[in-house]
Amino acid sequence: MTDTICAIATAPGGAIGIVRLSGPKAIPITSRVCCRITAATPSRTAVFTTIASPIPIGECHGGTSSPLDEAIVTLFRAPASYTGEDCVEISCHGSRYILNSLLDLLIHEGARLANPGEFTQRAFLNGKLDLSQAEAVADLIASTNSATHHVAMSQLRGHFSSELATLRDQLLHLTSLLELELDFADHEELEFADRSELLALAQTIDTRITALARSFETGQALKEGIPVAIVGKTNVGKSTLLNRLLHDDRAIVSDIHGTTRDTIEDTIDIRGVTFRFIDTAGIRQTTDSIEQIGIARTYAAIDKARIVLWLIDEQPTATDIADIQAHCQGKALLLVQNKTDIRNFPDSGSVTSSETYIPISAKLGTGLQELENAIYAAADLSALADTDVIVTSARHYEALNRAHDSLSRVINGLLTSLPSDLVAEDLRLTLDALADITGGTITPQETLNNIFAHFCVGK
Repeated sequence: MTDTICAIATAPGGAIGIVRLSGPKAIPITSRVCCRITAATPSRTAVFTTIASPIPIGECHGGTSSPLDEAIVTLFRAPASYTGEDCVEISCHGSRYILNSLLDLLIHEGARLANPGEFTQRAFLNGKLDLSQAEAVADLIASTNSATHHVAMSQLRGHFSSELATLRDQLLHLTSLLELELDFADHEELEFADRSELLALAQTIDTRITALARSFETGQALKEGIPVAIVGKTNVGKSTLLNRLLHDDRAIVSDIHGTTRDTIEDTIDIRGVTFRFIDTAGIRQTTDSIEQIGIARTYAAIDKARIVLWLIDEQPTATDIADIQAHCQGKALLLVQNKTDIRNFPDSGSVTSSETYIPISAKLGTGLQELENAIYAAADLSALADTDVIVTSARHYEALNRAHDSLSRVINGLLTSLPSDLVAEDLRLTLDALADITGGTITPQETLNNIFAHFCVGK
């Protein structure tokens, strides 16, 4: 990290563009490019300045002596900066020409173009962020609604790291007691660790690790959109409902049976959470081979969905009810009665008392607010209110599972009076698995490069 790096940190085409520098020569390089910036310029002070003339490279710059732009420059001296190094942010106009010419100037003075994610990688390597916080930066940039923003901000602020630190401290306590016994192995009568207390603590820790791992399903659903399948017979209004929810004519609506022959997907936000709605082919007996493929995809969509909207426009038979319930095992099933503007329907109790019942008119839009409320409730997002820690990374999920497997062996060893050295080894494996999440142990360079390669240049 002896190089000084630079990059454009803002999307092109905006009114304002920001170029960032980080490294030991960030301030001297800036002082040669921007007037009024010197070695004595105080940290965290915005300075109005003029950027020097473009470097005469061929005829494209013309060798003009006029300044490139006026800008605001802010210095952040190490270690009180994002990367932990000397950093500079140059805010100028967002012209592509200005920003690229500014990069040319900085590179000419000794900086080099940053690799993707290199600013955040340096923050990690300098101890400004742990690995889970560094990954949260990418999640924060990619957040599309209040729920994903909340989870990413929580992780960036260190809530997940603090949770893991607490678990690791408890595990270290267990390990130290067992290691102490091993140091005095010649004295068989000495036992520093009460096995019943160790067992209780190990079980408590394992319960929390398991809960964190289980939150991954919710975390993934929040990032990708909670899948909601709209199913039912032909012509019950599935496509009309999708269009009404999306406020757009996304799906073809027709009186002809079997119009929808493939799944159609789109997303909407309900109370700050993204839901991914899947319109499906109508379920019926048919000899049309193409429609049969569509119906097969309907059942596949049900399998992948977390919530199923069963749309009906008439009294379902006992066979219909049994069939839909058989395919929706483990799913949240909402019974949605459509076309209330033209037909009288039985009350929910005479249809089925085991599912949530919502009467609507997709054509007129009545009952849709109640339906959205029911969909949000069916998503069961209580975990968002109960905790600040939701696991969203597959890497974290895999590490938690490894920690759980090792800790399960610890618990089994304590129950069966396994020798302390074997129990201690499984405890060390548990600690290593948790440390992999935050980067507390030596991590292969390939893993680090893979993580940071997904960042945008300039961040």
